[in-house]
Amino acid sequence: MPFPQSKAGRVAVGAGLVAGGCLGFLPVLGFWMVPLGLVVLSHDFATARRIRRRSGVKLARLGLRYRQWRQKGRADNAR
Repeated sequence: MPFPQSKAGRVAVGAGLVAGGCLGFLPVLGFWMVPLGLVVLSHDFATARRIRRRSGVKLARLGLRYRQWRQKGRADNAR
């Protein structure tokens, strides 16, 4: 499904997803809606774009640390 063409439509969809994600404890909604809403909002707002980029960098660093930790554990078990 493509993004809405109008800025107001994108903002409404993004804000709705973030608001719905904040209510993720309810059965129909989920916490997965927050990052999806930030992706939609980042198309129009620099603040949301910065939050999305920083989160992506942190996740990438965490994944790198995890891979290094797994490799170290395998090397220790090989001895």
